[in-house]
Amino acid sequence: MSEAIDSREIRHELRAIREDLDFIKGHMVDVDSIMTEEDYLSLKEYRDEKSSGKLTSHEDLKRKMGL
Repeated sequence: MSEAIDSREIRHELRAIREDLDFIKGHMVDVDSIMTEEDYLSLKEYRDEKSSGKLTSHEDLKRKMGL
């Protein structure tokens, strides 16, 4: 036995689904903004090297290589 299709009910359900999707999209976390432990340690290492003067700038490296 087939159910009669109530277009008002379908529109109501579609609106509810759209609202749910809008909520989900508004609260999604950008996975690229999550820092892993490895990322954190790498960033810490970079900051330590930068503050101690161990880093070479891109321009200095090119100059040293004769580029």
